[in-house]
Amino acid sequence: MGMFDYVRSSYNLGPQFTDTICHTKDIEDGIGGTMTNYWIDPSGRLWYSDYSNTHTFELIEEDDVRYDSEYKWKNFEWVPTGNHGCLRATRITKYIKIYPERWDGQWQDWPTCRLHFKDGILVDYEEVLR
Repeated sequence: MGMFDYVRSSYNLGPQFTDTICHTKDIEDGIGGTMTNYWIDPSGRLWYSDYSNTHTFELIEEDDVRYDSEYKWKNFEWVPTGNHGCLRATRITKYIKIYPERWDGQWQDWPTCRLHFKDGILVDYEEVLR
């Protein structure tokens, strides 16, 4: 199945795709998704959540009371830096398909929406057959 990215749309794409969590594997070429969070704002601009520099990686040394000699792979900690994440505009030009995270029907009937972005702005969309 592979990994995917999350897309939430505040732009009206219809009841199955608006204000609900959707998945896609099409935003990042060749990867299939990195579990990044994307948001389509009400005007149709695509954004992603950037958490760069919000934490640092700290190794726990042997003389620290938290050090675990039995499970050495546990001897690290993520330390918050005090910085907060932010939204950054995504300036892609391409077609992507999104589908709702949850669906109660048959898998072959799972709704899919094809979105066309130009320089990060939604210019067209349509519900398509899988």
